[in-house]
Amino acid sequence: MNISDCHNVNDFRALARKRLPFPIFDYIDGAADDEVTRRRNTEAYERCDLVPNVLAGVETIDMSTTVMGQKLAMPLFLSPTALQRLFHWQGERAVARAAEKFGTYFGISSLATVSIEEIGASISTPKMFQLYVHKDKDLNRSMVERCKAAKFDALTLTVDTIVGGNRERCLRSGFTSPPRITPTSFWSYAAKPAWGLNYMFRDKFELSNLKDHVSEGTSVPNSVADYFTNMLDQSLDWKMAEEIGKDWDGEFCLKGIMSVADARRAVDIGATAIMVSNHGGRQLDGSRAPFDQLAEICDAVGDRLDVICDGGITRGSHVLKALSVGAKACSGGRLYLYALAAAGQPGVERILALLQAEIERDMKLMGVTAVDQLNRDNLRFR
Repeated sequence: MNISDCHNVNDFRALARKRLPFPIFDYIDGAADDEVTRRRNTEAYERCDLVPNVLAGVETIDMSTTVMGQKLAMPLFLSPTALQRLFHWQGERAVARAAEKFGTYFGISSLATVSIEEIGASISTPKMFQLYVHKDKDLNRSMVERCKAAKFDALTLTVDTIVGGNRERCLRSGFTSPPRITPTSFWSYAAKPAWGLNYMFRDKFELSNLKDHVSEGTSVPNSVADYFTNMLDQSLDWKMAEEIGKDWDGEFCLKGIMSVADARRAVDIGATAIMVSNHGGRQLDGSRAPFDQLAEICDAVGDRLDVICDGGITRGSHVLKALSVGAKACSGGRLYLYALAAAGQPGVERILALLQAEIERDMKLMGVTAVDQLNRDNLRFR
């Protein structure tokens, strides 16, 4: 199986499984507890049907949308995710270049493996930074100031990682950053020599934006769940979030909003966007799917900030369903991480091309020529 055999997200998932040692694949693929929420995130779209219109003259399609002050060429962007150079040696560099090619937002995590400055200097596409609030306040201030200097377009504060989720696949495999070889995982790493050679002989692995402040994750192996629990500030509250937004003084997004009450509080503190997200089911298992929460949140605050539906998306039709409910755009992580792990930048470009083609084709089949023509009249729920 190679990249030309991949025609959808699940195909890339299968290829990523072949390319990666199992602890690393399971870090991408896994979620919390019984992984019920992770499955529901996609299944939620299956309970919603599209109702097409015909004879609409759909020769020319405009799938652009404006999110957080930036016009995107497509209504889907790449959520910030951690540790990308563990999945492929090109890491965030590959994903950033692919996002630039498709004219969409690219986000990097506080736990990124390339620096804020490199991403700021290397791509012209809209850029967001995902801030994890650490106990080290100097580190928090440093990351925000570096993003300002690098001319990032938006700051995204992740609000659903007060403690790490119970990621049992990672507990079984012993996954850490950087990887720690265990008796359980040894043969998995040994069976993937291409991955091992790239890891050993390419640029040294590091958490580029954290390494000068903390050793965990760069030189001291640490699970992501333990990192969240031990390093992040559990006193984070609405007052702190408001202060971060004021200090940033630009497009400010809260990632991890799932209730109407919190969406309204986001408006009150001056957020310009929210990502309706449950962290890919990696935190609180049993929580609602973002798509299931989308309507009530859009009804409450959709006219006052940008609502983004994050997670569970594997098809262009999923994007159209979320836009029909009221989202301004959609985003996802696994959908491009599988492709990155499978084939680096060409893989990310291929999955974006496939999803872009699905969105365009499905818009034509729906009888719409622009994303703002989508509405709830297009939907029926089972």
